[in-house]
Order: sequence, then structure tokens, then C-alpha cells
Amino acid sequence: MVQFEELKIELLNNKPLLDDLKEAMKLENTEAEIKNLEEKSLSEGFWDDLENSQKILQRISSLKAKVEKYQSLISLYEDIKTSIEISLETQDASLLAEVEKELKAFEEKLESQRLEVLLRGEYDSKNAILTLHAGAGGTEAQDWVDMLYRMYCRWGEKHGYKVKTIDFLEGDGAGFKSVVLLIEGLNAYGYLKGEAGVHRLVRVSPFDASGRRHTSFASLEVMPEIDDDIDVEISPEDVKMDVYRSSGAGGQHVNKTSSAVRLTHIPTGIVVACQNERSQHQNREVAMKMLKSKLIEIKEREHLEKIEDIKGVQKEISWGSQIRSYIFMPYTLVKDHRTNFEVGNVNAVMDGDLDGFINAYLKGQADEN
Repeated sequence: MVQFEELKIELLNNKPLLDDLKEAMKLENTEAEIKNLEEKSLSEGFWDDLENSQKILQRISSLKAKVEKYQSLISLYEDIKTSIEISLETQDASLLAEVEKELKAFEEKLESQRLEVLLRGEYDSKNAILTLHAGAGGTEAQDWVDMLYRMYCRWGEKHGYKVKTIDFLEGDGAGFKSVVLLIEGLNAYGYLKGEAGVHRLVRVSPFDASGRRHTSFASLEVMPEIDDDIDVEISPEDVKMDVYRSSGAGGQHVNKTSSAVRLTHIPTGIVVACQNERSQHQNREVAMKMLKSKLIEIKEREHLEKIEDIKGVQKEISWGSQIRSYIFMPYTLVKDHRTNFEVGNVNAVMDGDLDGFINAYLKGQADEN
């Protein structure tokens, strides 16, 4: 039963990490905030301001999910501990494989929750706005944007986030020239902010009759969705608005009215657009929120004092500036060039298995700080 003794030692070694996590998560403060907000939700006139009441309910839900997540980790720890103790007492080795599997799952969940604590940036808890642009590579690059779009949609769905397409510009032969999606949920921006940069694809192109290998590029911008309660000053004269007809997937269901909205921030040249809402007014609201989010993201990234300092410099979407390579041919490999984290199962990554890359990036940032 030496194996069970070893498993017990490994499990007990995780107990200090579990205790540190509770302290770092400030669960007592979280539970106090839940109690306070629930009292507010029961007060007279709570539903008079529908928008505010919805925000409070969403906050309660996210805080409860945080507490439940830690409690489920504690329960798993206790279950594994009990299984090991029973097995040692009865000298029964039949549960060994199951306990090993559960311990591995526990350690992965513990590490995941410890990483969540690292998300302490001002906007890390916010929703994430992702904007993909096709770079060098023509139709192949536009198809690559479509593949990345699906990859991030799958990642969001696997983590229980709500994924919504805000705007897109279809490619000439396939895919998208650009596409914008909103990933809604706690810490979406914190997890995805490290995905920003140029992504490189190497494969035999399905659009090349000769079956030659092609290299294509796409860029990803990641912004936090800024709430209305965060004040961002933008002068009306600095924003140019264009309207156009929105289109459905595949070019179908073309809207007969010009409801889609494109906003250009004149001082920086930043352009944002929205076409998925029902009216021009709603599309303008969403586009304005995107513009504010983009300006805030640049201001934070470039450590600027004020939004007026933003120059709007764009990095070239091409060779030498990529953060990650996805190789389908002559071998399969996905490698992040910043952390050196790599995975051989490229299909799993394209199906949304990005946690290894995200975790490696967050750990690297934590070590630097």
C-alpha cells in the first residue's frame, strides 16, 4: 500500500496551497458582500431601476459561483482524503486508479483557481471583446480568421461564457476579413488578454490546387468591455459615424435599412463597427461602448496618462511579429513563442483547448511581477 501512502503525502502537500487560496480569494469579504446585496434585492423599490437591479443580481450570481467553486474544491479534497484513508485501513488497492485520477483533477482545479486570483487588474473581471483581422495570405488568411473565430467561440462555450458576434466582414472567397465577438462572463478579459497579438498558420492550403504549403497570419485584439459607470470622455466632434446595411451569415438576409454603424475616432484613427443589433440606435450604443473599451485598453497597455495621448500605432500582421504558431504540416504543433509552451494535438487546440497557453502566460506575468 506504499502507493496510497505516497498519494496521501501528495494530497497533504496541497493543503497549505488550499488554505492560501482561501485567504487570497478573500472569501469572508465575498460572503459579506453577497449578504449585503441580497438584502438590497429584498428592499422596497428594488425593481424600480431595472438596469441597476439586473446588475446587482448578476453580481450576486458571480460571487456565489466564486464561493461554490472553492467549496467544491474543498469537498473534492475531503473525498480523496477519505478514499485514501479507507483504502489504507482495509488494505484494498481496488480504488488506486480512481484516486490517482481524482487527485490529478483536484490539482488541476486548484491550479486553475490559484491562477484566477492572479487576475487582479482593474479590468480583468470584465467581459472581453475580441477583434480578429486577416493579415498576409489572402483567402487563406481569411479562412484562418474563421478558424480562430471558431476556436475562441469553442473556448468560451466550454467555460460557460456567453459568446456573441458583434460585427464581421466576409472574405472574398472564404472566411472573414475581420470579425468581432463579445465573450461575456466573469474574468473573460483577464484570461484572454494574453491572446492579443499575431497568430501564424502553417498548412497545406485547401485553396491551392497544387497542394503547396502556405503560411498565413491573423491578428487578435482583446479589449475589456467597459461598463457605463466607468467615465470615458470622448468629444462628439472627434467621432465620425457612417451607416451601412448589415448582412447575415453567408451574405443572406440583407437588411433593407442602413442599421449597421461604423464609428471612427478621428484623433487616433481607431474604427469600430456593430451590425448585430436590431436598430441603428442600438448598434451605435454597442459601437460606442467598443470605442471606449478600445481607448481604455490602449491607455492601460501603453501606460498613458490620458486618452488624448494615444497615437493609434498599428503593428504589422506578418512574419516576425507572431506570438503563436499553429503548424498542421509537415508535423502538428502549436507553440507560444513568449512562454515556449507547446502542444502536439493541434486539433484539440483548434477545438478550444487553450487553457495550457493561457495558464502559462498568466504564470509568466506573475513571475515577472
